[in-house]
Order: sequence, then C-alpha cells, then structure tokens
Amino acid sequence: MDNQPGTGEERVDHERVAHSMAEIADRSRRLVRDFLAHQADKGVPEPDPLNIGGAFLEMTARMMANPAHLIEANLGLWKDYMALWHHAASRMFGGTPQPVAQPEPGDRRFKDKAWIESDVFDFIKQSYLLTSRWLQTTVGGVEGMAEKDAQKVDFYTRQFVEALSPSNFVVTNPEVLRATVETGGENLINGLKNLLADLERGKGRLAIKMTDTEAFEVGRNVAVAKGKVVFRNDLIELLQYDPTTKTVAERPLLIMPPWINKYYILDLRPENSFIQWAVDQGHTVFVISWVNPDARLADKTFDDYMVEGPLKALDAIHDATGEAKVNVVGYCLGGTLLACTLAWMAAKGAGKRDDRIASATFFTSLVDFKNAGELAVFIDEKQLASIENKMQERGYLEGAEMASTFNMMRGNDLIWSFVVNNYLLGKDPFPFDLLYWNADATRMPAAMHSFYLRKMYLENKLVEPGGIKLASVPLDLRRIAVPSYVISTREDHIAPWKSTYAAVNLYKGPVRFVLSASGHIAGVVNPPKANKYCFWTNDKNPKTPDAWLKGAREHPGSWWPDWQKWVSKHAGKKSVPARKPGAGKLRPLGDAPGEYVKVRSD
Repeated sequence: MDNQPGTGEERVDHERVAHSMAEIADRSRRLVRDFLAHQADKGVPEPDPLNIGGAFLEMTARMMANPAHLIEANLGLWKDYMALWHHAASRMFGGTPQPVAQPEPGDRRFKDKAWIESDVFDFIKQSYLLTSRWLQTTVGGVEGMAEKDAQKVDFYTRQFVEALSPSNFVVTNPEVLRATVETGGENLINGLKNLLADLERGKGRLAIKMTDTEAFEVGRNVAVAKGKVVFRNDLIELLQYDPTTKTVAERPLLIMPPWINKYYILDLRPENSFIQWAVDQGHTVFVISWVNPDARLADKTFDDYMVEGPLKALDAIHDATGEAKVNVVGYCLGGTLLACTLAWMAAKGAGKRDDRIASATFFTSLVDFKNAGELAVFIDEKQLASIENKMQERGYLEGAEMASTFNMMRGNDLIWSFVVNNYLLGKDPFPFDLLYWNADATRMPAAMHSFYLRKMYLENKLVEPGGIKLASVPLDLRRIAVPSYVISTREDHIAPWKSTYAAVNLYKGPVRFVLSASGHIAGVVNPPKANKYCFWTNDKNPKTPDAWLKGAREHPGSWWPDWQKWVSKHAGKKSVPARKPGAGKLRPLGDAPGEYVKVRSD
C-alpha cells in the first residue's frame, strides 16, 4: 500500500478523541444495563429458535459416514491452495498469472483497487474465495439429507461464509486501513458511535441504519403522486389518483400491493413510479394502502384481508366510477390474495358468480409454495410455533423481524456492506429512497400471519382444490378463468420465477407469462425511460419453466409497455371522460398518500 501507518498522527485531535471515548463508555454502560434488564424480563431464551441445530447435526453425521467425500474435498482445497501459492510467488517475481479464484460479477466487497493491485490483499481475497467455495461445496455435496435440512445447512453456511469475509474486518480491508491511517483512527471512533446509536435505536437489538431517514418523508419526496383517499376501513385506505389525460379507459385499474411492505414501492418518485406511469397511460388508478396494524387488529384473519381489502375496494370503485368491471394488479403477497379472491369469486355458487374483475396481473406472486425459495428456510413446525408464541404475546409480528429475514437473504448487500460503511469506515449511510422504503416495515396481525405461514408456506394448501376456505368458501385456483398477465423476475430470491410459473398450469383462463431480468424489486420497478435490463416473452406456455425459457424471445428494456398493450385489450372503451377523485358517490377523506402509510413500526 502507498500509505504508511502514522502519516495522519499529526492531525489527531486528542481532546476530541478522549471526549468521544468517554461518551462511548457512558453509552455502552447504559446499553449493557438496559439489555440485561430486558433479558431478565424475557426469561430463559429459546436454545435454538431457528431450529438449525438438528440440520447441522445430520449433515455432520452423514459427512462422517462418507469420509471419501470429505477426503476428496480436502484434496481439492489443498490443490487449490498449491495453485494459489504458485500464483502468489509468480506475482512477487513480476509475473502476471491468471487468478485462481475470482469474485462473482457484481460482488462489491472487493471493488477497491488494492484487492487486485496489492500482492498481499490479492492473496487474502483469493484465499477467502477458495476456502468459502470449498466449505459451501463440501456441505452442499452431502448426500441423503432431507431437502429441508439441506436447504437450511446451505443457507446458514452461506451466512457464516459472508460474515467471515476479509472485507468485514479492519486489518484485512484495504479501504478501511487506508481510512484509519488517514484519519488517525477517527473513522473507527465514529463507527463505534454509529454502532451504539443503532443499538440504542433498536433497544438492544442491532438495527442497522441503511439510509438517511431524515432525507425522506412520505408525501413530500416519496409517495408523491397526486390523488385522494376515497374510502377507509379498519384494514385499507383506497387511494384514487388525479387523471393526467383528458380521456381514460372505461375500466378502472386497482393495484393491490403486499401488506408486508408499504404500497409506495410503486411510487417512490415520479421518474420510476408505476402508479404515475399507469395514470399517464390513461388508466383511472386506485391503490390499496394497507394499515400498519397493532395489537387491536390481532384477530384480523386472511378472510378479513380479502373481504375488507379487494372486495370492499371493488364496491368502492363502483361507487366512485359507476363501472362494474375492473382490471386488477397484485404484487407479491397482494398477488397471492388476488388469486384467492378470484378463486373465491368463481366458487360462490350457481347464479352468484362474481365477475367484477375483468383481468388479473400478478407481479412476482407465488400461489404454489412447494419450492418457495429461501424464505422456506424460516418455515418449519418449530420455528412457526416460536413465531406464533411471539405474535400471541404482542398480537402481531414486529415489522423489524420480517425485515431482518429478508435482509439475510441478501446479506452482503443489505447487512455487511453497511457494517463496513457505518462501523468500519465511520460514514453515514447515503440517502436512498429504496432503502428508506425497505426500512419502513409493517407489522403482521397474529391471526392472519399464522394462517398465511401455515396454510401456504408450510402446508402448501392453496394449490390443492378445496385445501383452503376463505369466508366459508373452498378455493380452487383451477376455476380462475379471467385473462392473466404473470410477470416474474429471473433473479428473484423471494418468489423464484420457476415457482411462479406454476400459475400457467393452474389457471383455467388465458395466461401471458413474462420474465424480467433482475430481482423482486428492480425487475418490477423498471420504467421504460430508464432503458434498463430486458425481458422475455413466449407465445406458448409449455408445461415446464425451462421449456418456456428455451423457446422465449428476449426484448430490451422495460416490460411495462408490453403489459400496457395487453391490459388495453381488457380495458373497454378508450375515450371515457377523465374521472376526478370525488366526482362520483365517494367524497374525498383527505389527500394521498393518506394516513395509514405514514404509521411507522419503529
């Protein structure tokens, strides 16, 4: 490295350092005292709340029963290290050998030039990559394990490997070392202050600050599309948006976001707002804004979310516009609820079929939970019982607990990068609207969330005809006959696209399946003007997702115009005079974004 230790010594303000250390010591004492008091109130902690001990015990037993596999893996690691030593020696003597191991594309942990230019840090980096690859391959290659246990072992081994990355430690991160030298260690003092602030904010739980929360305000610079609240009940506020075109499509558009997160992921700012874009395309747009529930709503069920959510919204839209039919979009869990609602409508009985939904669009939505991705790691009988006990005590699942689960799935990006930035480099996080939304988590009512996790994730009953009843009606997804547009994303870690493809073989009506590049959020919130990513289409729907992809055509840019072309066919007449909120039977209750979305869990 060019910088030598000690070059920043003259700039150290010893009085300020002493004051900071005294402040840190005092805050630390208070934190420890409060933490111990909190632990005493909680009683004896659960020994294995994530139920991973048994999985790793089985993995160890099976590994020991097959020593040949372990010996082979160790020999492979030894050969890799021999190659790495040759590589390092060659570099020391001026050679330019090819790396033995390289980070995956997009791995930002090793973006600093020193990881390539420095012989020492290059060796540290490659040594870590070889060892982590060996560890994950070795545990992943153990045969005979139950699928659930194998998935747990793989997931938590990855968490362990990510935690041990050299980028997460002061002495093995060149950027942190450089900052420490240049500031005389002030970065570490600032980092310790940031750590204590996060612990204080989380009341003893580490609540990592991911963005400058003071830089954003719902209704001021996020969730700014103009409109009115036109309906409200215990669970929803229904927002109707101001038109921007003189005429609109005959059939309104209802958007149902998930209630695990807040709706404004679809309205972060005007440039990437799907809501504003849909308004500009000539739709009369309504959006459900779900309540952030507390203990008073503990007994609200999944049935209630359907009856008081989309069904009441459809009634309200009819009052607001006079239209009997509506196009509906459901995002993630909102799409799962949309499928349930459609099946409920189709099963109401002879002469009572509810056909108010003209078409259905599903954004990254699961209906078959057989292969539900990494979220399934957190769902088994023991973990579910633990979650239910917590919910029974409070009446809800805390939003931060759900957020932590999602963050673990992308640990390098959503945990360790902030550990380095906030605690090792001592910097404040950058203002970022998406991360502000990500931290604005919502609670889950105990009754509803227990039903959802048990009946769908654990038992996968939604895919079975009659496996689930809502409002006393057995559901059968095979009776859904409306035209459907199913958009999934290729790198989705929450709703894996090959699992969402099951809808193609379940729904009775015509289905257009579209696959977008990127992940659960970026692949959906991808406005045409950004000209990012790509998407795939296929006019046929073969039985398997692999066959679909093999015959699919790739298109550049956003899938939004493709959806607009499709939904226009189901939108009725195109020249209806634009509808303003409050022009119908419903009087405005206030300006968008309403009040429910402003209630925070922290």
